[in-house]
Amino acid sequence: MAWQQIHLQLTKEQVELAEALFYEAQAVSILLEDAGDEPLFEPMPGEEPLWGDVVLTAIFDTNTDGRWDDTNFESLAHNIAAQVGASRVWLSVLDDKDWTCEWMIHYKPIQCAGNLWIVPKWLDAPNPNAINLILDPGLAFGTGYHATTRLCLDWLAGQDLTDKIIIDYGCGSGILGVGALLLGAKQVLAVDIDPQALLATHQNAKLNGVEDKMLIFLPEEFKTHQKMHNILADTITANILAKPLIHFAPFFTTLLKNKGSIVLSGLIENQVDDVMMAYQPYFDLDMPYHYENSEDRHWYRLSAIKHS
Repeated sequence: MAWQQIHLQLTKEQVELAEALFYEAQAVSILLEDAGDEPLFEPMPGEEPLWGDVVLTAIFDTNTDGRWDDTNFESLAHNIAAQVGASRVWLSVLDDKDWTCEWMIHYKPIQCAGNLWIVPKWLDAPNPNAINLILDPGLAFGTGYHATTRLCLDWLAGQDLTDKIIIDYGCGSGILGVGALLLGAKQVLAVDIDPQALLATHQNAKLNGVEDKMLIFLPEEFKTHQKMHNILADTITANILAKPLIHFAPFFTTLLKNKGSIVLSGLIENQVDDVMMAYQPYFDLDMPYHYENSEDRHWYRLSAIKHS
């Protein structure tokens, strides 16, 4: 069975109307993709940000609806494109596949710094003797494929984490906390505002046999636990966004031991100076770091040591 696809290039302001028109025409699914090269940051729960310039793909089942032929699709595509003011319109055919498994083929094991690998749970580890972080990448942000995650993992792999207490603030899938435990940390306190992320963190910790060393919290629960037990961390990881990183600078300071370390990511180049200014009163900062390759070069990492 084949599926007919109609593609429109349009602005984000035109998307809502286009979606409504395609669903009215019995599209079975609509996909939105970046039409340019615009970074899109991880949204807060409930937010649905869009790129400024979008490719919308409407998918139709040609086998179950006899109304459609090539001429009708062509007419529908140009009609809706005219109504929404799309700048470009084209059609294509999508061959049927086992879509429940199709997304898995895009994930491969990833080698990070040192001897650390990220291995999707359905694949074998390329190096059984390496430190293999087994991950279900479909549950929450943090698959290892995004540069900000790898930047933090590479930094963690270069630290001596033996018997250290780590706070992973904005834990997402739990990948940084699980990685820290596999690298020798004693305990990780994982925090996120999204309950789905907490579920993902628990499941990925269990996959790696470290769930007994992982404590998982919503932010208010974490604050209560931290104050009750007077926990001070050796290291904080925070791969979130520039604005909350700036906001949390004084708070993070209260969570760290003297000379404790912090690693921050989720930053693009024009945000680095503002984040550094927020942390300078409390930390001795290393130079910002980013990968040199063209695909990931706009993402940056900051690391620092708390003033004694």
